[in-house]
Amino acid sequence: MSESTTQTRPSQRRPRAPARGATDEALIDARATRPILEHIANKWSVLILTVLCTRPSRFNEIMRRLEGITHKALADALKRLERNGLVKRTVLPTTPIGVEYTITPLGHSLREPFQALYAWALERGPELQQAQADFDKRDV
Repeated sequence: MSESTTQTRPSQRRPRAPARGATDEALIDARATRPILEHIANKWSVLILTVLCTRPSRFNEIMRRLEGITHKALADALKRLERNGLVKRTVLPTTPIGVEYTITPLGHSLREPFQALYAWALERGPELQQAQADFDKRDV
């Protein structure tokens, strides 16, 4: 075989991770992390899990605490969170029948990173808003 037939084409090569550590490697292999992050890091999932970290809640209570969420958006998000093992749905033996949502141990494991993200948003939100306003004023 000639040397040219054994080499991979540039488009087939996988980029090498910098020698900085595991974080860089995880970012390079986004195919593994992207689907997971899409399920847990969207706006409503983060807020719903934050609400459920404090105590189990019924559907309407979650809706009241998350001002601006629609019935459909909440129902879809809760179903997605349940499917991913982050939330448990329990039908209550009441009249009329009630449903309560509880965070699972897997969902609870996200509490610390979500609290850090929430604290960052409170602290840095004004800077973010200022950057947006500055950008919007520029000639594009």
